[in-house]
Amino acid sequence: MSSPRERGKSLMESSGSEPPVTPSRYESQKRRDWNTFGQYLKNQRPPVPMSHCSCNHVLDFLRYLDQFGKTKVHVPGCMFYGQPEPPAPCTCPLRQAWGSLDALIGRLRAAYEENGGSPETNPFASGAIRVYLREVRECQAKARGIPYKKKKKKKPTTEMGGGRDDSSSSSSSSFSFS
Repeated sequence: MSSPRERGKSLMESSGSEPPVTPSRYESQKRRDWNTFGQYLKNQRPPVPMSHCSCNHVLDFLRYLDQFGKTKVHVPGCMFYGQPEPPAPCTCPLRQAWGSLDALIGRLRAAYEENGGSPETNPFASGAIRVYLREVRECQAKARGIPYKKKKKKKPTTEMGGGRDDSSSSSSSSFSFS
C-alpha cells in the first residue's frame, strides 16, 4: 500500500502515454490551499521561505483569513450573544468557521509533508495551532449558545456469547485493521 505522500505525488505525475489522472476534490483543494499559503508567505515583508515558516506564520495566516469569513460570530457585548438564531441583524464580525479552519490545517499539514517537509518540523502540527483551533471552536460555540460536545467513541460490542462472560469462546471485535 502506498503512503499518502506517494499517492499525492502519483496524481501529479503521469507518463506521456497514459492520460493524466484527475485529482480528487480533496487533492485539488489541498494543492490550492498549499499554493495560497505559499503566496501568503511570499507576500510578507520580507518574504518568508517555506523552510523558515513557523507556527507563528501559520497563526497569522489563519487570522488573515478571518476577513474573508462568512460566519457571524457575536461578540460578548452583542444582545444576540449566545443565541443560536438571532431575530435581527447585528454589526458583529464575520469570521472563518472553526470547521473550515480545522479542515484547512489538516490539508496543509498533509501538503507540507508531501512537499518534502519533515513531520518533526511541520508548523501545521504545532501544539500552538491545536490550542488556537480549540479556542476558536469554544469562542464560536459560546457566541452561538451551542456548546461543542466531543463525540464519544463507541465501544465495540461482541455479538457472540449472548452477553454472558464465557472465557472459553473467542470473541472478535467488529473492527479490522488489515
